[in-house]
Amino acid sequence: MSNFVSVTRDGGVAVVTIDNPPVNALSFHVREPLMQALVSLRNGPDVAAIVIACAGRTFVAGADITEFGKPVRQPDLRAIIALLETIAKPTVAAIHGTALGGGLELALGCHFRIADSQAKLGLPEVKLGLLPGGGGTVRLPRLVGPLKALGMIVSGTPIGAAEALAAGLIDAVFDGALTAQAVRFASEMAGKGGPFTPVRERDGRLDQAELPAFDRQAAELAQKARGLEAPIACAQSVRNAIALPFEEALAAERELFVKLVAGDQSRAQRHLFFAEREAAKVAGKDIVRRKIARVGVIGAGTMGGGIAMALANGGFSVTVLEATQEALQRGLAMIDKNYAVSVSRGSLSEEVKQQRLALFKGSIDYADLVDCDLIVEAVFEEMAIKKDVFGRLDAVAKPGAILATNTSYLDVNEIAASTSRPQGVVGMHFFSPANIMKLLEIVRAEKTAPDVLATIVELARRIGKVPVVVGVCHGFVGNRMLAARGTDSEALLLEGATPQQIDRVFSDFGWPMGPFQMGDLAGLDIGWRNRKARGETAMIADTLCEQGHFGQKTGRGFYLYENGSRTPAPNPEVEALIRDKAAEKGIARRAIGADEIIERALYPMINEGAKILEEGIAARASDIDVVWVNGYGFPVGKGGPMFWAGLEGLDKIIGRLDHWHERTGKDVFKPAPLLRQMAETGAWEGVAS
Repeated sequence: MSNFVSVTRDGGVAVVTIDNPPVNALSFHVREPLMQALVSLRNGPDVAAIVIACAGRTFVAGADITEFGKPVRQPDLRAIIALLETIAKPTVAAIHGTALGGGLELALGCHFRIADSQAKLGLPEVKLGLLPGGGGTVRLPRLVGPLKALGMIVSGTPIGAAEALAAGLIDAVFDGALTAQAVRFASEMAGKGGPFTPVRERDGRLDQAELPAFDRQAAELAQKARGLEAPIACAQSVRNAIALPFEEALAAERELFVKLVAGDQSRAQRHLFFAEREAAKVAGKDIVRRKIARVGVIGAGTMGGGIAMALANGGFSVTVLEATQEALQRGLAMIDKNYAVSVSRGSLSEEVKQQRLALFKGSIDYADLVDCDLIVEAVFEEMAIKKDVFGRLDAVAKPGAILATNTSYLDVNEIAASTSRPQGVVGMHFFSPANIMKLLEIVRAEKTAPDVLATIVELARRIGKVPVVVGVCHGFVGNRMLAARGTDSEALLLEGATPQQIDRVFSDFGWPMGPFQMGDLAGLDIGWRNRKARGETAMIADTLCEQGHFGQKTGRGFYLYENGSRTPAPNPEVEALIRDKAAEKGIARRAIGADEIIERALYPMINEGAKILEEGIAARASDIDVVWVNGYGFPVGKGGPMFWAGLEGLDKIIGRLDHWHERTGKDVFKPAPLLRQMAETGAWEGVAS
């Protein structure tokens, strides 16, 4: 029929095969011939049953995201599913790999669904700021029940074949030769005779639903949404499936979908979807990657242990090196404990835990790193210590081994120069806890070889990280912009704001927590140590540290944490300290509004991001967005700082930066030339217009 859809016969069963690599997305070029095939087979006298299958490594893994926001070319997915539901003959979806989004909705249009035992099924549209637009919110509850459907759709997390079978989403699970199994299954169903009930007419699970219980669960999920529109719309659409007739619920789903797809939040989340994929690309597709089998990690503390776990989770053998046997045993014990916690929570099996622990080898001798293909240093953040480590590595590492530093701030060029192989040195800035946080800033030093860079990007993806390649500067992308964000924090306090007020503005914006609560969580002593090393001061924070008040770990910082609680409470001593310091400096405190806090905290971030682009530290504005969403908690619904700047308006941002620069004289507010240039064109590269 076409290059994308073919029809073959196996006895009385017609097998319709979709072939649109790599993920069989439901683009117009698939939908049109698929519709034609189903129309021709619907009334064919020699057709007893129809199987829908896919070539390649997966069933349909979703709609064609590049078509979102564009005029829909008919037939759309809804029309195909509506046609499927009019076919009296048994229709069977044969699912292997993943059936996601529009792929699962297509399968829901069939009478039956069978799957390979390794298949995954889900509706992940919420992660793009959307809801399923092909009837998924209305049909899925009819198979698995409203509560199960609510959890699947609002989380966007796929489920495995065994869980799908138990939930009623699929009808059978097979191993191997899935299309042949589907043909046999379809023949058996045809032999039993009809009528075959489409999913849209299966109301039994809905009739059993209790709306109060549903509303309670939906309310809990809405609280976790932190201002995101899509999860709430998904919950409403599933509720409509219970409360409204099928066609009305279907129409309501479409209205919600159209509203979301045109909104800023979905635009932001779709921007991030493409930005992450763009960030993972490196120049030179033909570059041969170096083989990485065993990795060394120097340092078994919190960061080193987390890095080692991330590598083992990706299947790499790991040699963990420490300075003393005691430190090594302590670090390995913590790794074991972290895996044990995962087992106790049910997120890891005991068998997998043991498999991963078997990948670890401990040592206190640098000579034991001789067989490592990659060695990651995670020692104290001090240049002299790191240069000493790299000098030792240069002496023992085999030729071709990649040497990586986990520095958060330091000059990777200087570290590389302490070796005789600077071309083999790269920065790998993990974020704590390294076995959980997704971001990996990959720092390209002046002499880093292209194949080293490509190898580390590939490794990052293998261990489940989101890689972003950045250049060398103090703090790279994330921490450099973080410093800009915090430049005026103390001034805001002295002039009239409180830590609680500033944190609340951040929370209302969509951050998981504000800067003062985050400082207490991380430990105020970390920033104090960094400031002292650079000869900088922060009057309020430094005073707290001098008093031994480092945040949660000491029970007090900017907030109080009584009896070991992690819940912050206002700290009257801090409020008094702020008033006293303001009086000492002759500052008359005043009321400060949320807009001013945004302007003095977030606008400098945008400005610093523009400078980073000017200097070539980041290749794209979208790379900066990926860093901040995945590493620092920037609200996903705002698309990252640079995308959000486009929504906020570059002219507005420049105007307020000019205002605060004139008022304070601080360079952090002086608009970057690129910012002014891009304001004239309306947006910058990487920011959706």
